[in-house]
Amino acid sequence: MKTIVTNSDELYTRAAARIAEQLREKPETVLALCAGRTMEPLFRALAGLYGEGKVSLSGAKVFAVTEYEGIPPDQSCRCAIEKGLVGPTDLKPENCRFLCEENWQDYDRLIDEAGGLDLAVLGIGDNGHIGYNEPATPYDSRTHRQKLTDATRRQNAAVFGSEEAVPEYAWTMGIKTLVSARHILVLAAGEEKAQPVFKMLYARDDSVVPAAFLQLPMNVEVYVDPAAAAKL
Repeated sequence: MKTIVTNSDELYTRAAARIAEQLREKPETVLALCAGRTMEPLFRALAGLYGEGKVSLSGAKVFAVTEYEGIPPDQSCRCAIEKGLVGPTDLKPENCRFLCEENWQDYDRLIDEAGGLDLAVLGIGDNGHIGYNEPATPYDSRTHRQKLTDATRRQNAAVFGSEEAVPEYAWTMGIKTLVSARHILVLAAGEEKAQPVFKMLYARDDSVVPAAFLQLPMNVEVYVDPAAAAKL
């Protein structure tokens, strides 16, 4: 696991440059992408590279890592990815897959049929979750329906207006799905991420801290700002 500590602005530009490098090497790259506050500046950085003619996503295939259950379309992970990347770049809508009630049980098969994940781009939750794999999720989990913990719902309360408005369930790629990616990027910024980043790097690789399972794959890069790296 390689850790890169840089200021917040550069964190996203460097991560975007790494994704662009992957896309230049393999234009038909299969990407696993999260949505949410951590990814918004990354999507802007990628859109900026596209605008400068430095990257094309026209051949890429995107699989969303998560999706909330039973929320309005404008609050969905699908909406965030379409707004952040499909609109501002040449990423094709027909090359994007989003989790839903109808496909989550077939999601891993769809990923395999696409050739497997080349690059997974992840954030990390305050309780150490990746995707929405909450503590106690087993290593061999595949895409599944996940009950969200109170900690995760509190973390997302600002997005929905209150903790009560945060959905109780989400669909998520499983831990085994994510760690099977050929390359993994993890992005974390802010002091609230310092403890989970420390645990990701140094906790036992067991289900108490799901992100600690990222110690097992060989090709993991972690991009953190100084605040998120404060306990390292």
